[in-house]
Amino acid sequence: MSSFSHFPVMLEECMQGLQPTSGGIYFDGTLGGGGHSYEILRRSSPEGRLIATDLDDEAIAAATQKLSPFEGRFSIHKSNFKNFEEVLAEEGVDFLDGVMLDFGISSHQIDEPERGFSYMCADAPLDMRMDMTAPLTAEEVINEYPQKKLAEILKEYGEEKFASQIAANVVKARERSRIKTCGEFVKIIEESIPKKFQQNGPAARKSFQAVRIEVNGELSGLYEAVLGLTRRLKKGGRIAILTFHSLEDRIVKNAFRYLETDCICPKELPVCVCGKKKEIEVLTKKPVVAGPKEMVINSRSRSAKLRVAQKII
Repeated sequence: MSSFSHFPVMLEECMQGLQPTSGGIYFDGTLGGGGHSYEILRRSSPEGRLIATDLDDEAIAAATQKLSPFEGRFSIHKSNFKNFEEVLAEEGVDFLDGVMLDFGISSHQIDEPERGFSYMCADAPLDMRMDMTAPLTAEEVINEYPQKKLAEILKEYGEEKFASQIAANVVKARERSRIKTCGEFVKIIEESIPKKFQQNGPAARKSFQAVRIEVNGELSGLYEAVLGLTRRLKKGGRIAILTFHSLEDRIVKNAFRYLETDCICPKELPVCVCGKKKEIEVLTKKPVVAGPKEMVINSRSRSAKLRVAQKII
């Protein structure tokens, strides 16, 4: 096992969005290696408080060590950020000054072969679990899901044009023998996609993304979680969210749009009867992207989009 390494994406842009201050209470729902959390604690010194969640035991251990200079000012829960209601209740916190969410997977998770996240590690087992104690693995998805369901996942979560062909070939292959490694899955994907469509990056990227999302339930309840966490902000509090593919970004954008809307009554009604009030001001009319220098240093930042909103009521 390699040491846990993770380079926080768009760190300065996220901190400019959050603007942590001493005395504030902050929630980092995707702790990872602790890069964003460290800066939140540093910039909210001496009295800022951080509540963080993550599902990865290795990430939690690494982050606990990284944040040790701020002992007494942070608490970490092994939990999905979508369980924020229970976590905040346990901490005795009703409202927050800031929320940070980074939906990217860490460099460590990608680089650690036994985690099975990377299509570049041919002998790696098909795992892809953020929480290594969770029951569902990528191997189970690929070998046991019906062909139709597998095709739907590849198309919806991976936006894969050749989802049906890949799913059909997976079923044919697993009838001969169980598909157990990333390399076996990659070979099936590459054989399913015409060569002329394999010129724009690795052919397996979209399918691996799709299976990873399914294994970890990444999109399930995401819209509701963004609404709920934003509504836990104090007036003037901010939420900063980093997404890494269009599906996540669309969900965040739609949640922010709803929260920023003043009335949702049908236009034909003469007066508002819904009572909906504008709750936030979106501070990033267009998502912020990483600068050229960061894209060179940290390739993960190339697909990142940052959206920030401020609570106004």
